[in-house]
Amino acid sequence: MKPGPLHHLGTPDDAAGPHGRRPFPERLGVSSTSAREPVAVVAAGPADAGRTGVLATLLELDSGLLAVPSGSWLVARHSAEPTRAAYVPGYRTPHSYRPDLPAAGPALARPPRRVELSLPQPLVKRFVLVDTPDIATLGPAGCGVLRDAVGRAGALLFVIAADQSFTAAELTLLSDLAGTPVRVFFAVTPGADGWAAGEGTAAVRGSGESGDSVVDPVTVTVEAHRAALLAAVPGLADAGWFPMVTGGEADLRRALVDWASGEELRRGSLEPPELPGERGRVPVLAEPGEWSEQLDRQARTAARSIRQHLALELANMHMRLVQEIVFGVGCAGLPQLLDREMAALSLLATAQCDHHVGELVDDAAGRLFGAPLPQGIRRRIDTAVRWSVLDDPTGQELERAFLVTSAAGVTSLTGAAAIDMLSAYPAPPRTAVLPPVVVALSGGCWQHWRSPGNNDPSAARAWAQRALREIELELSREVARRFEAVRLSLGTVLSDAAEHGILLA
Repeated sequence: MKPGPLHHLGTPDDAAGPHGRRPFPERLGVSSTSAREPVAVVAAGPADAGRTGVLATLLELDSGLLAVPSGSWLVARHSAEPTRAAYVPGYRTPHSYRPDLPAAGPALARPPRRVELSLPQPLVKRFVLVDTPDIATLGPAGCGVLRDAVGRAGALLFVIAADQSFTAAELTLLSDLAGTPVRVFFAVTPGADGWAAGEGTAAVRGSGESGDSVVDPVTVTVEAHRAALLAAVPGLADAGWFPMVTGGEADLRRALVDWASGEELRRGSLEPPELPGERGRVPVLAEPGEWSEQLDRQARTAARSIRQHLALELANMHMRLVQEIVFGVGCAGLPQLLDREMAALSLLATAQCDHHVGELVDDAAGRLFGAPLPQGIRRRIDTAVRWSVLDDPTGQELERAFLVTSAAGVTSLTGAAAIDMLSAYPAPPRTAVLPPVVVALSGGCWQHWRSPGNNDPSAARAWAQRALREIELELSREVARRFEAVRLSLGTVLSDAAEHGILLA
């Protein structure tokens, strides 16, 4: 089967706006934001570029307060009282620790997916500020999670040093953002040797006091970086560039605040106060057809399609893991690598479930009420189906987080709080029919593979193969349970409508 285009995961099938046929999400693409998402700026870039210092200057804080464990995301938001909490998979509540402690945090069994720092700072009152791991450490899976988060946030702050150049992974990320509504800002910091012009770039000159032309190394460096970027990604010609010199931080802060103000107004207009069909009587068509039999067939087909695609993703993941174990991160880096892969797989599985559930609702309800469904009617049906799923004991078990154990098994924790611990970038309350699919590694995996006695690549490869097999089996069962629950709940809602002649939701 020929691969389809990248799916924009930030526009879920339950989002406001015209609902049409979207391609099946085979890969993680750049998200599109919704009115429910908070306005945010995601900071990213290479290592040793001084990104933490730039963020600390913007927030007017000591840079030590922004330190997080390796691989964790930092989310800075506004609060009247300063707090700091680590969201660790396997915990049911965030692990709180002192916000004034200039350290990476308390000793934990595994790194948190994210650390939330709440501050009474004016800047984070305008937008949420998110810091991410260095792009070189993210790998393809981590960059997929980053693309999803940037699309939902709305803006990217890319920090690069004067003596650094764009890598292939960074250019791939930036080229994915070109042509999307995401706003990109570049902050250029001094390198190890200060400001220096890039090779092969013409110097930008001005007039000195004596009338002789002089070279402005800051302007030359910024223009060199901009020219190198536009040669590879011409779609980012409108991006803002800010050298981190005296006054540069204030210019960057004003630009971010101006963007956030406009973005806040734009998102506020995305969702009208009332959608067509949201209230009032919705009659059933005179001849709705065999919708029930079609719903049964489509639910089975949708579940089978997702299970097959996830099996293929896990097979490709196994090959990447083996290559990294032997030639890359080794045994000690296996937990971090697999955890990033699980984060990306969770987003993809969630998007695929949302996509097929949306198609089931559109097709089955369209046979009863006419197609295409107005958004107001679609929202009423989604709400009724979601509540019907949650009222059923089987549906209540779908709200859970899966954890890979040190024995290569899979266990689970139920509840929305346990699910929230697994998010690298926090999500707003979902209005989709089904809860998200979330998978992560337990702390025991870190303890096991970081032990000096467990440094056998053959054993690590065998463990990874068993773990991925258990994940495949558990996710296959989970997808089957989800679509059976949706089939029963949607069938109940539509059966009531067919019996009474109107939509009762």
